[in-house]
Amino acid sequence: MQESKFPHMRARADVARHRVRSRLAGRARLVVPATVLAVGAGLAGISAAAGDSPTQTPVVAAVAADQQARSEAAQRADRAERAAAEATPATPAQPAPAKAAPKAAAPAAPAAPKATTAAPKKAAPAWVSPMPGAMTTSCFGQRWGVLHAGVDLAAASGTPIHAVGAGTVAAAGWAYSGYGISVVIDHGNGYLTHYAHQSKLAVKVGQRVKVGQVIGYEGSTGDSTGPHLHFEVHKGALWNQINPAPWMKARGIAVSC
Repeated sequence: MQESKFPHMRARADVARHRVRSRLAGRARLVVPATVLAVGAGLAGISAAAGDSPTQTPVVAAVAADQQARSEAAQRADRAERAAAEATPATPAQPAPAKAAPKAAAPAAPAAPKATTAAPKKAAPAWVSPMPGAMTTSCFGQRWGVLHAGVDLAAASGTPIHAVGAGTVAAAGWAYSGYGISVVIDHGNGYLTHYAHQSKLAVKVGQRVKVGQVIGYEGSTGDSTGPHLHFEVHKGALWNQINPAPWMKARGIAVSC
């Protein structure tokens, strides 16, 4: 169909084209501002990301330049100090002065030799002579038809008389006829010893005596012809006299009988 033949339709087409152009022109006016706004928003975002507004850009740039200069100056100073430290040799540490060696102790003087230990003392004898150093003047046996029941020992008048062994005084004084002042000691082992013709006593009945203890002094009391000690040994009971010589020798007491 041709437009020249239908004028009314042509007029409608012109109106339609005019409307389309008007709409396109309006859209163009809207698109341009929008584009400008988008570009402006992008630039604003960039400025916000940088942290400064367009009016602050010169100040920020100056501060950044100053910080960059200071950092470079510090780095240059640090490099200079390291170079100087590397160039200067380290002073070796001075060794501490050696301590003087302690003086050697003087050798100790040799110990003085110990004194020779004295020989241990001999134990005291259990039996001793009734009158040491005295002379034997008569032995056990018959004399003038009468038994002489002991051994006679003579020394100077008043010589001390000793107990031949430890025991208890069983008799003391003028106890028996013919014996004068005498002492009887019971040794507790079945033996008794009798010391006659003394001039003076030194013990009493019931007294405990030690071996060698002084019990009296030599004299001539009783049936006596001169100062001497008449010594007897009684076995088991008084008046059961035995020969004193072997008994004394068995106990280490010297007697010349």
